[in-house]
Amino acid sequence: MQTKPESLFPFEAIVGQDEMKIALILNAIDPGIGGVLIKGEKGTAKSTTVRSLVQVLPESEHNICMFHCDPKHPELYCPYCREDVAANKKIETEITPMRVVELPLSATEDRIAGTLDLEHVLKTGKKKFEPGILAQANGNVLYIDEVNLLEDYIVDMLLDSAAMGVNYVEREGVSFTHPAKFILIGSMNPEEGDLRPQLLDRFGLCVNVKGEKDISKRAEIVYRRLQFEADPKTFYKEYEGATEEIKQKIIRAREKLSKVKTDLDIVKAASFIAVYFKLEGHRADINLIRAGRALAAFENRDSVTREDLGKVAPMVLEHRIKKTPFEKGGLDREELDKCLRVM
Repeated sequence: MQTKPESLFPFEAIVGQDEMKIALILNAIDPGIGGVLIKGEKGTAKSTTVRSLVQVLPESEHNICMFHCDPKHPELYCPYCREDVAANKKIETEITPMRVVELPLSATEDRIAGTLDLEHVLKTGKKKFEPGILAQANGNVLYIDEVNLLEDYIVDMLLDSAAMGVNYVEREGVSFTHPAKFILIGSMNPEEGDLRPQLLDRFGLCVNVKGEKDISKRAEIVYRRLQFEADPKTFYKEYEGATEEIKQKIIRAREKLSKVKTDLDIVKAASFIAVYFKLEGHRADINLIRAGRALAAFENRDSVTREDLGKVAPMVLEHRIKKTPFEKGGLDREELDKCLRVM
């Protein structure tokens, strides 16, 4: 059962953590950015913010099937929807809010990817597939708290599905494929261990969140939390207008995204940033452009600027900078400012 938005802490009521919130919004506008990894100590509203994201996510239309296939992309239909199309059956659709699907740390590979009933295949000659969490996540948000505590092969499987938009399951020579397009969000406490660099690089954006040190802001955080706990519905209503405004801006940005212009000079600037920080491959360049374009669309502008690249660069670079074992780690913001001045 989906949690009602008014039972969650309002997205717009979260004090500070603006970089985390904008990273989530940019991925909601363009899931192709590749998801968000949120790093931070415990008690910094990581899970609260991710769960409240559902309040600003647009509704989506999907087929009434176990995989929620997108009617706009019949080429990606599951086998059951393809069978209905081949039999000239009418495909029924519905419009529902997007969900945040949480992945339990104890989930097995079969629970995540789903399983094929081989006995049914042998008896009937027809495939019978028991859907897993990736089927639930299709068209939604998949959230993994403490992602660094998952086995590497599980993280790899999730990142592969997020990148390809499909889930492929094979057992004893029998295979099954279904759509699995979702926004991947992971959160972790670095004190409990990190992800391998190869896995870190596969997340589109990464943000570091810290506890608030300013006394006034800390007091505001506590005060709002107490208000929410005393009367959640009334507190939610106070932010309902601001929440709806963000939702409408995301809807508008999605529609505008393909029309946002990216000049060759902007592409060269993104590549300059990647080379300046000695990044391998082209993921950083591409993510700089995609995140910058999503930001321009969110702000209702027609083209990507160098200022856009400067705003999204920390989120794109943070987890990709190579570090030696004795370095403190993290992006040097002064070095980034120097790069942006000369690019």
